[in-house]
Amino acid sequence: MSLRPTLDFLLYDWLRAEDLAGRSRFADHSRETFDAVLDTCERIAREKYAPFNRTVDIEEPRFDGDKVILPQATHDAHKAYAESGMLSAAQDYEEGGMQLPYTIEAAANGFFGLASVSIGSALLTKGNANLLLVHGTEMQKAVFARNELAGRFSGTMCLSEPQAGSSLSDITTRAVPDGSGFGDDPLGPRYRLKGNKMWISAGEHELTENIIHLVLAKIPGPDGKLIPGTRGISLFIVPKKIVDTDGQLTGVRNDVALAGLNHKLGWRGTTNTLLNFGEGKFPVPGGSGGFDGNGGGAIGYLVGKPHEGLRCMFHMMNEARIGVGTAAVVLGLAGYYASLDYARNRPQGRPVGPAGKNPAQPQVRIIEHADVKRMLLAQKSYCEGALALELYCARLVDEQHTGEPAAADDARLLLEVLTPIAKSWPSEWCLEANSLAIQVHGGYGYTRDFPVEQYWRDNRLNMIHEGTHGIQAADLLGRKVLLEGGKGLQLLAGRIQATIERALQQPDLAQDAAALGQALQQVGAATEAAWATGVPGEALANAVPYMQAFGHMVLAWIWLDVALVAVAAPASAAREGRLRAERFFFHYELPKIGAWLKVVSSRDLTCAEMPEEAF
Repeated sequence: MSLRPTLDFLLYDWLRAEDLAGRSRFADHSRETFDAVLDTCERIAREKYAPFNRTVDIEEPRFDGDKVILPQATHDAHKAYAESGMLSAAQDYEEGGMQLPYTIEAAANGFFGLASVSIGSALLTKGNANLLLVHGTEMQKAVFARNELAGRFSGTMCLSEPQAGSSLSDITTRAVPDGSGFGDDPLGPRYRLKGNKMWISAGEHELTENIIHLVLAKIPGPDGKLIPGTRGISLFIVPKKIVDTDGQLTGVRNDVALAGLNHKLGWRGTTNTLLNFGEGKFPVPGGSGGFDGNGGGAIGYLVGKPHEGLRCMFHMMNEARIGVGTAAVVLGLAGYYASLDYARNRPQGRPVGPAGKNPAQPQVRIIEHADVKRMLLAQKSYCEGALALELYCARLVDEQHTGEPAAADDARLLLEVLTPIAKSWPSEWCLEANSLAIQVHGGYGYTRDFPVEQYWRDNRLNMIHEGTHGIQAADLLGRKVLLEGGKGLQLLAGRIQATIERALQQPDLAQDAAALGQALQQVGAATEAAWATGVPGEALANAVPYMQAFGHMVLAWIWLDVALVAVAAPASAAREGRLRAERFFFHYELPKIGAWLKVVSSRDLTCAEMPEEAF
């Protein structure tokens, strides 16, 4: 199966993406140019990514003592992606970009994740460059961001540390002014960094001339001690190799050293590293920077103002979270397409007739069995619904950047509320789709003879990185639904209610519209009940069940809105499939929210009060 027909329907029939060409920023575009981008990305993914998905899974990155070795296929895929212009697709013309709507960029990138998410498509490089274009100086933009967008350099984000995973307030990497060049370097105030960073994707490789690390570190106070909490965190550009003001390599290696490669369950085609900053393996002369020894510490250039690093980094993190959700979606779709093909061709068992099974009859294909249809329909409803959600969020990004002021502000608030769902919901339920794909294959699905086990392994990461489920849930219930007096939640409820009112006019959808209305009321009541005592510990004790219910409500809304377009379309197998998937979600999935919200509304403390010794 091809992703393209589903993308075309969602982009053009549902989201009316071609209307974006009517905005001044996108005036040079049309559906023809959008389709050309989609065609190009689909072709590159088919030729340079898909044939090597198993190769990069088997030939894991390895360190030969000098450099990290990756399969040639990874080099070829990265080169083809960079040459396609997709690294800078959404950027201004002045930046070498296409001024492509983010909606189209997000859709086009889906082809690469579908073909081989393990090879990757430079998500962090784009996020790194975009952050610098917003928060960096003109020189930092020219030297670092533009070379990343051109494909010469690649980028990372360095947050976690071995002793501080998601708890960024506990990081201990230090940054002190470099005595030889502080305040004088045209690339920015120069610091020396010492510390360790963990879980750094693409932290070491030979795919590009240079790797630009964005590193969170703390500047010590006047007493030499690190400021507790997140207030002391600043953000630094730490290049692997020192460059001049023209972006050319100087021949000096910065003191950033690979401390180890993490050997992962999935995503094996991308390096994941432990990096040491300023350990002295590659000492850079020119001043002690306050550390012992000449040239102690890795050179880093301050981004923005001191102690505002986390605010800057969240620009990149929020963008990355939508990217994680999209990666989860296309991995789920890859498993769905594989299991659908298998079910259509695998004979097994016989139909149950009025008198039971007749062993003399020939076997039927497993797609004719009701339970296999259930598993396939579940995958379709999870993955195509989640794809619609990600594209809807991408459309909000375009609205935020190019809409009228009021509409742009509404889009900003809606994105605040929806981003935790856009990251977490696909990472849970498209992973479940991958599990069902294995189940459809039976024993074969558990072997490496078929690709579905790799899709599951690759997808399992998405519930963890860029903020675990627990972090996303605490963000949603503890911050996002309360933001600006709950305005974002009210905006979302208004949009859901508008879809409900339209659907109530359609006889085939009226019952589901009523069910969604009830779910909206349940979520609203649970939100109030969770915070009834005003005690955060009680409200957040069941944040994950709250997020699961909230996410199911959002996906039901998305499906109902999609169904409103599908029901008006001419009869076809695709139309029937979408309406059946919508019905499945309302009949089999939406009813689950009652159990989730029960513990939220009662502020059930069964888990929170479990004594450690009782485990």
